[in-house]
Amino acid sequence: KVIHVILSGGVGSRLWPLSRKSNPKQYLKLFKEGSLFAMSVERNRNLCDALSVVGNVDNYTLSEEVLTEMKLPYTNIIESTPRNTAAAIAFAALAADPSDILLVTPSDHVIVGKEQYDQAIQEGIAKAREGYIVTFGIQATRPETGFGYMEYRDDQVLSFREKPNRETAEDFLERGNFLWNSGMFCFRADTLLNELQQYEPLVYSTVLTAWQHQHDGLLDEGLSKKIPSISIDYAVMERSKKIRVIPGHFEWSDLGSFESLYDYLISTGYPVDENGNMLIGTDRYSAFVGLKNTIMVDTPDALLFLQKESSQDVKKVYNTLEKHQSKLID
Repeated sequence: KVIHVILSGGVGSRLWPLSRKSNPKQYLKLFKEGSLFAMSVERNRNLCDALSVVGNVDNYTLSEEVLTEMKLPYTNIIESTPRNTAAAIAFAALAADPSDILLVTPSDHVIVGKEQYDQAIQEGIAKAREGYIVTFGIQATRPETGFGYMEYRDDQVLSFREKPNRETAEDFLERGNFLWNSGMFCFRADTLLNELQQYEPLVYSTVLTAWQHQHDGLLDEGLSKKIPSISIDYAVMERSKKIRVIPGHFEWSDLGSFESLYDYLISTGYPVDENGNMLIGTDRYSAFVGLKNTIMVDTPDALLFLQKESSQDVKKVYNTLEKHQSKLID
């Protein structure tokens, strides 16, 4: 069977103060269609036979509420401590049958173009049945510095590239054979586990031990802390010889910053003033004087003011609050 594995453990620190540990961005009801988590579940509902949710102990009840309302059965995998995407995806593979196809997606992305999306996923499922590990790339439309990139030819990945600086991103765009790394994957459960065992045997063995001692999907904290924290990109994708890429011809955004949130909200008709200033989080009358493309975010316990173009720096504010163990991030 085909299982949609939705990764929902992220915090969304670049969308602070909207996104908090107890209510991260994937569950925020900012959109007409509902939360990003609900949109992701609905988008893949007719493409898959089953659903697995990998969440964390701080907020797994939020996905439970959404799926109860949608009346959807699912497998619940609850991480007691975050160990990055290699472990999260391996847990989902261990929870499946070896021959099951896993379609792994984040829970906090926006996708426009359902027909093109469905076509790409169906192509990915077909390649996964042949024993490949499939990654989905997005056609780059601007020199984005907040995404990772993939250099490709046909369905072969030539190289993975980290988030580039502006000049490098412009070069990638000009060369035309670079895709944004969407963080979506498709593979047989046993294929992924075999590759993980080959390239990161310690990750594989510690994940397996933690899974063998899980209780109703809840993973033991002590055993989980022994798992090396490494992304699936570093652990498998950049090393395996079984990787194939499918370029996606749909609109995609990870809504990973206030700039991308701003652009998406504008596309849905969200109001801004004549200078492009946007207010999020309150209906209270507010005026922007002498400012352009400024975003004001109002929550009960915090105010954030930022230039749209500086939205990547919000994470620095979050990191400072985290360093001082502030309750403002909880």
